[in-house]
Amino acid sequence: MTLFRKPRPTAVAAVALSAALLTSCSTDSGTAEASTTDSATPRLALSYDGGVLVLDAQSLDVVGSAEMDGFTRLNPAGDDRHVLISTGNSFTALDTGTWTDGGSHYTAAPALTDVAFEAKTPGHVVRHGGKTVLFDDGTGLVRVFDPAALAQGTPATTEFTTPEAHHGVAVELSDGSLLTTVGNEDKRTGIVVLDRARKEIARNEDCPGVHGEAVAADETVVVGCQNGLLIYRDGVITKVTSPDPYGRIGNQAGDENSPILLGDYKTDPDAELERPERVSLTDTATGQLTLVDLGTSYTFRSLGRAPNGEALVLGTDGALHVIDPNTKAVSRTVDVLDPWTEPDKWQSPRPALYVQDHTAYVTDPANKKIHTIDLDTWAVSGQADLPETPNEITGVTG
Repeated sequence: MTLFRKPRPTAVAAVALSAALLTSCSTDSGTAEASTTDSATPRLALSYDGGVLVLDAQSLDVVGSAEMDGFTRLNPAGDDRHVLISTGNSFTALDTGTWTDGGSHYTAAPALTDVAFEAKTPGHVVRHGGKTVLFDDGTGLVRVFDPAALAQGTPATTEFTTPEAHHGVAVELSDGSLLTTVGNEDKRTGIVVLDRARKEIARNEDCPGVHGEAVAADETVVVGCQNGLLIYRDGVITKVTSPDPYGRIGNQAGDENSPILLGDYKTDPDAELERPERVSLTDTATGQLTLVDLGTSYTFRSLGRAPNGEALVLGTDGALHVIDPNTKAVSRTVDVLDPWTEPDKWQSPRPALYVQDHTAYVTDPANKKIHTIDLDTWAVSGQADLPETPNEITGVTG
């Protein structure tokens, strides 16, 4: 099955359609040919060189695919239905074809939509508190919108532009304040927090190479630095310093029900490709940073969180390493894949971890497969062959 998209001037998808649709219905989410289902139907989106696959998250059957030019990145849009595809010049909404409306559940053929937020260099997509925030690295433009409006078309946005363009990120908090990174094309130095009227209320520029973000319990926002972390909560920014002079935490996995933050940890400022074997756990309430030795390396697509707050790391040894957030130690390992080596280019496919509800999904590019792990029993619960070599993975609950 292939996806359909209406032609538009900046379209990057091949236009094709082959779908078997059972019934037609009209919902508050818009009119679509759809089938009713007894319960919500989670789906996955996987990028590959030349397109995107959409899978049923339970059966792992491919329910749709789209051809797309160039390297693409995937992010859930925040409404449990759409996925935002970052292409060379836009954030484009993919309707995965599964949604719940008024207590009724529906599925339809996945479809690329006409909703596209043009961007010079599409960057981070952040979801928090019912809002989705897009960051354009090429211009510094920050756009905030309600993802629930995506089913009706392009949603209204509120916008802010950082003083200088840079590879950055932004988060809007529940009180309407906006946290953004500070930097330019040459260096990134920290964060600034603006109130609802976009007047500055807090700033900290003791964060060289600021990168990434995550939200922990009590609406605590954390960003990584080359020498630790910055933690923002209740109007105050706190610096957590790494135990090494260069201790870079650039990728984080947060849990909004837990004060503990999982992050990567690198110590070689001169390495073109460092393969670290330690991760960081930071208690955002106390500021305590603990390093955990895994005995194996991992990559930026290896981090995740389980439903009960456990920190998950997919190692190059092929195992899923489970870290207890209380003891700060590896409590178990689950063998999933054959050992693998991180590729030299960050855009190249490598095994990736994605967690949805009580299931962890692990891609296996070397064998064109996907594996599932039951996070209640910690057993490998299934696998499926894929028609393409997977790269990035995300999903929606429907």
